[in-house]
Amino acid sequence: MSGSRAAIRYAKAVLSLASDQNATVVVNNDMKLMANTIAESKDLSDMLNSPVVSPSIKKASLLEIFKDVNALTVNTIDVLITNKRIALLENVALEYTKLYDEQRGTEVATVTTALPLTDDLKVKVLAKVKELTGKEVEVENIIDEDILGGFILRVGDIQYNASIANQLSKLKREFTLN
Repeated sequence: MSGSRAAIRYAKAVLSLASDQNATVVVNNDMKLMANTIAESKDLSDMLNSPVVSPSIKKASLLEIFKDVNALTVNTIDVLITNKRIALLENVALEYTKLYDEQRGTEVATVTTALPLTDDLKVKVLAKVKELTGKEVEVENIIDEDILGGFILRVGDIQYNASIANQLSKLKREFTLN
């Protein structure tokens, strides 16, 4: 719990500095890249969390992996290394992107489908969600073949489940109750 609070504090500090330097967009792209890279690489995640690997090796590795990032992003890595909080890097990056989206008034709508969304369908989803929430929305498509068909839409705290798996589950409950 304290780790997530610390990640939020670091993310707020980075966002504040990025805002002062008009670099929020660039830093946001860096943070997305870092969060995705760490999430996809178990080796990188293990290295960042390892007490055996020295901070200097962690820093050198991160700077080699993310060599084209903004100076503010490099400073964030430096501060996390100095404060012995580098294990929080992925969480800091995720929190930064959330705060950045909130600042811009943008929300991320996750649409879970059995097949990838077509561009036409993505435009329709964007229009519908904007109509419902009144906010700018980015669509993130998650592929889950277990839902069989239909979709599950999540925007903030709102979830709409129109999956075939959900409908079959409802039918099963109705038949078992009768």
